[in-house]
Amino acid sequence: MPSNPKKTSKLSLSSRRHQAASFESSSKVISGTSLTSPLFIPIVGLVLFFWFSYRSLFSFPVWFDESLGKAIFFGLPVWLYVVMTGARQIVETLDWSRFKRGLWLGIAIGGIFGFAGAILAAWQRGGTIQPAMLFQSDSFWYEFGLALLTAFWETLFFFSFIQTIIQGRLKSWPWLNQAMLVAAIFLVFHVPNAILRFNGAAIGQQLFLLFFFGLGQALLFTREKNAFALILSHAIWGMVLLVHF
Repeated sequence: MPSNPKKTSKLSLSSRRHQAASFESSSKVISGTSLTSPLFIPIVGLVLFFWFSYRSLFSFPVWFDESLGKAIFFGLPVWLYVVMTGARQIVETLDWSRFKRGLWLGIAIGGIFGFAGAILAAWQRGGTIQPAMLFQSDSFWYEFGLALLTAFWETLFFFSFIQTIIQGRLKSWPWLNQAMLVAAIFLVFHVPNAILRFNGAAIGQQLFLLFFFGLGQALLFTREKNAFALILSHAIWGMVLLVHF
């Protein structure tokens, strides 16, 4: 007996709708699971231990630390977490569709950092602000390249990874509390570098600056979820510190 084409069509449409709903539901389950995976805390703890050990026991050139060193200690754990959990939210912060907005936003915020840094440096030294042809120096572009590498790996680890997971795990927390927790983690990881590079009261000043810089970056990430903006603003901030302080 020939089947009713209308009935078959309705059944087919109903089946497709059911499959789509099932796929959407399973995607939500996978997404939620990837953000609450028990791997998160052990990974961050191990990275902290190995990073402290590395900074305490070894003294490699800056270019090595900011490229290969941070690729191993910050980049590799994030890659492993994404592969093992399928956390797409981490990767989405670096989606190319966000690049243009992130570029302009990073330049704007970096410009504010540069202006504030120049004013503060002039005030501390009791002098005046004078123009400097920094862009014509070969060493400037070398240092800026290192600053971009530093910014990329640290943005990937502290914000695309850690902050994304914290926002998924601690949804009941106010957004400011989440940002402050991320800033505190950012600060803890930078303690060895501050101790190695500075002495006495200068260590406290650096840690103070690092915490509030990390907090500002965390708040920017809360609003934008755009890693490109953080990478560029971080790189410019690093150059401000290098030039003025």
